[in-house]
Amino acid sequence: MTLLADRFGRTFPYLRLSVIEACNFRCTYCLPNGFQARPGRPEPLSREEIARLLHGFAAVGLRKLRLTGGEPSLRRDLPELIASAAAVGGIESIGLTTNGTLLDRRVTRWREAGLTNLNVSVDCLDRERFQTITGHDRLPEILRGIELARELGFKAIKLNAVLLRDLNDDQMPAWRDYLRERRVTLRFIELMQTGDNRAYFERHHLRADGLEQQLQDEGWRLLPRATDAGPAREYAHADFAGRIGVIAPYSKDFCAGCNRLRVTHTGDLRLCLFGNVGIPLRPLLQCDDDRPRLVSALRTQLGLKAIGHRLHEGETGLTPNLSTIGG
Repeated sequence: MTLLADRFGRTFPYLRLSVIEACNFRCTYCLPNGFQARPGRPEPLSREEIARLLHGFAAVGLRKLRLTGGEPSLRRDLPELIASAAAVGGIESIGLTTNGTLLDRRVTRWREAGLTNLNVSVDCLDRERFQTITGHDRLPEILRGIELARELGFKAIKLNAVLLRDLNDDQMPAWRDYLRERRVTLRFIELMQTGDNRAYFERHHLRADGLEQQLQDEGWRLLPRATDAGPAREYAHADFAGRIGVIAPYSKDFCAGCNRLRVTHTGDLRLCLFGNVGIPLRPLLQCDDDRPRLVSALRTQLGLKAIGHRLHEGETGLTPNLSTIGG
């Protein structure tokens, strides 16, 4: 099997697949006014289309899959989607990124269906501040769901917190207490500018390199990066069961280790989260016999992938907000 590779020598064993556009949160950095359904918008990929997509990607080396949204738990057939993905040969890891509001009710079923990894968005541990950021007072039930998930034997559980100046940048003491006895990874994600959040970005953006220096000063040790890992630089400390990751898209050479591609909920291939091109794959997902054409299209399109994003220049590409593609 020849892995998907671009002209810069990067290979792509990791796919992030959005399964739904809708979201039930109103996070200030993403959808402050809530999800607004567009009249006449295309339906998300069906289970059959997703299965064909995954078999095509598996033929060119897909090993790691993450299901995203919007909020993927809003999709009613999510357990069936997970089970279908688990049946595709070659896929070793199936993850889900969720806001966690349905964890305590559904995570057991997801795990039984074949989910191996779980990411939960938890921007802070202060209940009032959490409501300010997300628009919902749901922190206690989300934390209960995480505790349940910890009992289910996932390969990894990661908590995602967008780093926000003057909103959650004072939360490190609470997070340290949380991580002391819990074997989970907290990942701080540097706020990224998107098509519709420029004023918010300018007000709340905080460079992640300052956080990394703080971690190093406190004795946290940078770990080697696995070949199929995501973009986080991960730190460990002898006094803590948990780890801390930092995703810093504005850092030097951030794109050099890129190993992931994205497909939107309607089947458009995105070579970069902030790229200017969406390649429609849906026409190649209507029949099993189209798999050779799908594989050929994937190999051809990788030749268009750029060396990196242009966020430093304020270019946010096709991404108006992260709910449209799952981040």
